[in-house]
Amino acid sequence: MLETLKEIICNYVDVDADSITEDSRFIEDLGMNSYDFMCLIGELEGSMDIQVDEQEVVKLSTVGDAIKYIETLKK
Repeated sequence: MLETLKEIICNYVDVDADSITEDSRFIEDLGMNSYDFMCLIGELEGSMDIQVDEQEVVKLSTVGDAIKYIETLKK
């Protein structure tokens, strides 16, 4: 899951995929803005066949948070 997220994140920000960890924060560490983040969420929905709850997605601040949330949706 982490490798998949790294690939998708790199479509939106200019960072080295190897530098992305589960502790990486989308805005503070990776330099995403809110538009990039929402586009990322949309791509995740399409590529992983999930539907995110808008009220829950705003609580995601790290890559690890996103992984945990996606795993709950895939059950």
